[in-house]
Amino acid sequence: MPFHWTCPFCDRDTTITDETNEKIKHIFSLETVRGFRGVTVLMVVCPNPKCRKFSLTVGVFEATPLSTAMGRSWINEHFIKGWTLIPPSTAKVFPDYVPGPVRDDYEEACAIKDLSPKASATLSRRCLQGMVRDFWGVSKARLIDEIEAIRDKVDDQTWAAIDAVRKIGNIGAHMEKDINVIVDVEPEEAQKLIELIELLVKDWYTTRHERAERLKSIVQMKEAKEVAKAGATKQP
Repeated sequence: MPFHWTCPFCDRDTTITDETNEKIKHIFSLETVRGFRGVTVLMVVCPNPKCRKFSLTVGVFEATPLSTAMGRSWINEHFIKGWTLIPPSTAKVFPDYVPGPVRDDYEEACAIKDLSPKASATLSRRCLQGMVRDFWGVSKARLIDEIEAIRDKVDDQTWAAIDAVRKIGNIGAHMEKDINVIVDVEPEEAQKLIELIELLVKDWYTTRHERAERLKSIVQMKEAKEVAKAGATKQP
């Protein structure tokens, strides 16, 4: 069945069909202490002719056996966990006009999202601070002061989301006063912080770059016209 997919390499949204994906499914006959387990392996090839790179994901699921006269069949397959093997994380490939330290922190936050969501949130917080300092030219002693300094530069909803990244990232960056108080960050929550970083990169850096390129092309067009006009007037 066709499904929507965004290539992690070229970032192009597309529809994946049977011609560009293949799935392998296997249920092991060995019973574990928690029952039977199966695995799925999914390979997707980007249909973009300029890309054609592939992703590879693996999933583990629980299978309930049902014995029949024809042998064993399986019911109630329940997904347990999945991993992306290729690329090694879900990180998007940011262009070079995004600062290197921001790209590095973002990629690391993506890589450890499932292994350590709390550490991933901390890296998203650091990534956000790097973006605020670089894009808005703000540098203060505390991140909370830097975020407050751009309050009138972004819309209220964006500002609230940025401040939320700071607060959730603080869970990993700073220990609670009562060390017995443990506040966890779930992988899904760490993923939402990563998605905000991606959104801000698009809204800030990509928008600025594309605007500069459009304006540059207009100036170049004008210069080309002037050169052509000057050449025409020199002709006898």
